[in-house]
Amino acid sequence: MQNSFKGWGSGLMAVIVFSGSMPATRLAVLGISPLLLTCARALIAGLLAALLLAALRQPLPTGRQWQKLSVVAGCCVIGFPLLSALALQHMSSARSLVFMGLLPLSTAIFGVIRAGERPSPAFWIFALIGALAVGGFALTNDGHSSAAGDGLMILAIAVCGLGYAEGAVLTRELGGWQVISWALALCIPLAALGAIQFWPQAGLGTIGTSSWLGLAYVSVFSMLVGFIFWYRGLSLGGIARVGQLQLLQPFLGLGLASVLLNEHVSSLMLAATMVVIGSVAGAKRFA
Repeated sequence: MQNSFKGWGSGLMAVIVFSGSMPATRLAVLGISPLLLTCARALIAGLLAALLLAALRQPLPTGRQWQKLSVVAGCCVIGFPLLSALALQHMSSARSLVFMGLLPLSTAIFGVIRAGERPSPAFWIFALIGALAVGGFALTNDGHSSAAGDGLMILAIAVCGLGYAEGAVLTRELGGWQVISWALALCIPLAALGAIQFWPQAGLGTIGTSSWLGLAYVSVFSMLVGFIFWYRGLSLGGIARVGQLQLLQPFLGLGLASVLLNEHVSSLMLAATMVVIGSVAGAKRFA
């Protein structure tokens, strides 16, 4: 019971951090290309993670653990950041945040596949209610998106769910902060080469302050700090169960999108968000 409580607490802290990811990414892509942004955030976070691992003298992972870390790196360090950044060129961050309501279902599915978890039938009913609310919202095209933007976000969510589940399983062996830190460190060479390749021809002077702030947030908080709490929460409280807290992320993020980006938050967005919040309570009750 105590571990479950700690898991939900760590998961909630992570969701609060992650709620700023989409608005921050939207700010960043206003002045930085998605490819450069993906490489830059991975490189910055990777260097910080490498320093942390070295300072605390963490032992190297085993060969099998490196294989799992490569999945986490491919999904959470490269895949989701790139796909979501590309999607945000076609939609507002407010719309993308409602789509994030599908992430708990994706995480739960991969939790079953990768970790052998078996949530109750009632859990799946509430998870599907939340997912259907997001799907219904997507069909309205409220938030001015395109098929390309919606498709990229759905693909990003699928990739992220796999990375979350794989990282949570590995957390039981390495520890939460060690998993994301090793995954980030693994990407340093590729991220450095990518940053050089996609360096803007006009130089960095054309990048505005807001884009720099967005890059700083996604590099430090979205890529490192949030994951430390998140993998610990998934490991202690269960991947499928704690994963449902992600349904709160759109609600928190919509407020940030409105305040920071002055984006319109429609009544339909709020209605869809309230439905998925209700499904969090139900999923937690019957998990």
